[in-house]
Parts: sequence; structure tokens; C-alpha cells
Amino acid sequence: MGHSHDQDAGNIRRVQAALALTGTFMVVEVVGGILSGSLALLADAGHMLTDSMALALAVFAFRVSSKPADGRRSYGYQRVQIIAAFVNGLSLLAIVGWILFEAVIRLIDPPEVLGSTMLMVATAGLLVNIASFIVLHGGDQDNLNIRGAALHVLGDLLGSVAAIIAAFVIIRTGWMPIDPILSVVVTMLILRSAWQLVKRSAHILLEGAPEWLDVDDMQAKIIAAVPEVSEIHHVHVWGLTPQHLMLTMHVVLPESVSEPTPVVRQVKSVLRSEFAIDHSTIEAEYGDCADH
Repeated sequence: MGHSHDQDAGNIRRVQAALALTGTFMVVEVVGGILSGSLALLADAGHMLTDSMALALAVFAFRVSSKPADGRRSYGYQRVQIIAAFVNGLSLLAIVGWILFEAVIRLIDPPEVLGSTMLMVATAGLLVNIASFIVLHGGDQDNLNIRGAALHVLGDLLGSVAAIIAAFVIIRTGWMPIDPILSVVVTMLILRSAWQLVKRSAHILLEGAPEWLDVDDMQAKIIAAVPEVSEIHHVHVWGLTPQHLMLTMHVVLPESVSEPTPVVRQVKSVLRSEFAIDHSTIEAEYGDCADH
């Protein structure tokens, strides 16, 4: 769960490259969708429009989050990345809703679709989306901002595959309903991932504890490693991002410990080595809790 400015710089470069690819081809796909009359292409173009906005938001979030802490934002601006991931997840859910609505209309009254035009544009789109996905997949996958951007591009990639299959069916058989049917299949494939992104980012925004952390186990390991600690309470664990965890806790010490600082240092060492929690605030107490 380490973090570095070099890692963020690499993430920014990857997102910018994906943005350039996606934004450029989006215009081509809009034109192709209009000329061919394909919902699959227009749906994919809609994905790409939202993806371009999502990728631009991701770049903005990375740049803002690198700003140092100040008097008004004592923890800095890293949480902007989580806000961007949350917005990206919601936009994916909105796209799913729009495509489902449009698909129902087209199933009731299927329009004429030009299969050959659809096939050419969708094939080119697939190549662009594969390139963008490879670029983003090489980034930090623990970073929700990167994951949100990659999920948008994955939706595009699947949309291009669906459009290619639909184009082949239309060229061979002339069966137009395949276009909206495959559009619905693609939306179902990305729906679960989009919901997971919204759920995880909302959990962090609500100051939830990391999903992988067992707080009782953490307390037991601290007491076992630091014999001077007899009790732990008022434990709060949260994260600015999944990579930047924060913790506060009260530890109870016996009266025989006259200097609590060495004990607090030991507790912090356990938190760093065992749980990758680098920022912790430990309150040492003797007897009754000060908050009582």
C-alpha cells in the first residue's frame, strides 16, 4: 500500500494518453453511429463522451490531490481522487439507464442499420479501446481514480465488441434487433463493476474502515507486541484514499510506565509494519479514560 509522487506522475501520464485516444475517436464514432443508424455505435460513442469527461476529471483529481496541505485542508487534497471515482461510477450508472431505455424503444420498433459502416467504425473503436485499456491497466490498480477511469474504458471496449458482433449478424441475416439486444448485454456486464466503484468510493467518503481490516485482530496484535498496553479503546480507522490510511486510538498503560512516548512509538511501529497505517494519533491513558 505504498505511495509515491512518481507513482502519481505515472498515473497522470497514463490517464492523459487514454484521454487523447478516447477523445479523438469519440468524434469518429459519433459520425459513424449517425451514418449507420446503429444504437450500439451511438451507445459506445456515448460511453466515449462520458469517458472523455471521466478521464479529464481523473487527470484534474490527480493534479489537485498533489497540492500540499494548508490551513484550510490540513489533510491535503487527496480525497479529490475519491470524489472523482464516485462521480465516474454514478455517470456509468446513468449511461446504463440511458442505454436500457433506448434499447427498449428500438426493440419495439427496430430502425434500419448499415452493417458495413457499423463494422468498420466498431473495429477501429475496438483497437483504440484496447490501447487505452492497456495503458490504464498498467497503472496503480489500488487507486480508485485509476480503476474508475479503466472501468469506463472497459465499458467502451465491450461496447465495440458488441457492435462488431451485431454488425456481422446484420450483414449476414439482416436481423436488426441484435443491435439493441447486444447493447443491453454490454450494460449488464459493466453494471456490477460500476456499482462496486460507487459503493467503495462512498464507503471511503463516509470515513468507513478499510474492508480488509479486522479491528479486533489489530488490537490483539498490538497488545501482544507491546506488553505495556493493557487495553485499547476509542479506535477509529479511515482513509483519505485506500493507500493513505489514518487512525486514532486510546491505549491504557499501567502506572509503572512513567514515560509513555516509547510505548506509543512501539504501537506506531506495529501499525506501520503490520497494517500499513503511517498516520496515527495515539492517546496514552492511566486508569479512567479522559473522555469519560
